[in-house]
Amino acid sequence: MTTADSHDGRRLTARGAKTRARIVAAATELMYIQGVGATTLDDVLAASGVSKSQLYHHFDGKDALVRAVVDHVGERIIEREREALGHVSTIRGLRRWRDALVQNNALRHGAYGCALGSLASEVSDHDALARQALSQLFTEWQGLLAGVLRRLQDGGALAPEASIDQLATGLMAALQGGYMLAQTARDVTPMATSIDMALAYIESLSPSGS
Repeated sequence: MTTADSHDGRRLTARGAKTRARIVAAATELMYIQGVGATTLDDVLAASGVSKSQLYHHFDGKDALVRAVVDHVGERIIEREREALGHVSTIRGLRRWRDALVQNNALRHGAYGCALGSLASEVSDHDALARQALSQLFTEWQGLLAGVLRRLQDGGALAPEASIDQLATGLMAALQGGYMLAQTARDVTPMATSIDMALAYIESLSPSGS
């Protein structure tokens, strides 16, 4: 069993793929908790338990590792959001989605923020490839929200003239801004409030105005 290696295009054995995954998992955890800038390759070596030669076999430097972390975090979050939003077609369902995100963030009292948002704030101005990958991930996430809003509109719960794309952008902005405010306050209340305001506005656009 083999898989493609992103470093030099060679095929990895199952053992090699497992080593690469261990490196990425360790780097992901470290960069989430202490930030990309503060995480060194030596930190990753210590946390993953691999040798320097193994790390450089898979990644030619920190930038390449950061891009792998972006891919890993993005895949995990998009999969989670697909499961959470894929069949939502009511405001009540959106509120349950909101509750799950807020409750999960409350376990850390808002610390560290959104894993994708934190990566974006650190790398977007320094790594064009990482920025492009993050932009695509946020676009996909926003597309999932747009899908929910479109189902609301198709079901008559949202006025036909409502702009799905604009509402999805506003809801994503409320979510990401809420994560940031919760992170700085160490309190999820601002996050809950910002999403609630966005959802209340969406609900006000129902044909009945209720």
